[in-house]
Amino acid sequence: MKSSGTIIQCLLGLLLCLSCACSSAAQIAKHFVRGSYQEIVSARAGKPFIISLWSLDCTYCRDDMVLFGKLLKKYRDLDLVLISTDTPEQMKEIAHTLQKYPLKKAESWVFADSFVERLRYEIDTQWYGELPRTYFYDAQGHVLALSGKLDYAQLERWVRAKQ
Repeated sequence: MKSSGTIIQCLLGLLLCLSCACSSAAQIAKHFVRGSYQEIVSARAGKPFIISLWSLDCTYCRDDMVLFGKLLKKYRDLDLVLISTDTPEQMKEIAHTLQKYPLKKAESWVFADSFVERLRYEIDTQWYGELPRTYFYDAQGHVLALSGKLDYAQLERWVRAKQ
């Protein structure tokens, strides 16, 4: 029979594990709804950053995540925001996918509005849902939008120029 002290230690350990699991899920569980894009951009006013939109079923998106992982290792101050166009119901798959890449420093969101067209329009009136979609913001708020697979050399040149 275990002593009450041992049981309490086990319970505390279990609570700590659950707390860690919840906090890591919270890191990727921000719900992207109307107004979220403006919140992301406003919070970074005067600083360069990158927003990358991706999905679980997008092969090129995963290729871009490899590139972003390399950049985050090399440029520790790189501000990267990842927005999954999947749904909150797919959070377990999203978390599993993100854990494959060294993207812990990236802020992550997931579309949480069933009217995805409204979210896409709020992000960019010229964006029709093609993925990957990446937005490069400079410190003055100018933005460059690109659709499709990224090139590492070009990506790194942009990051170096904005550091």
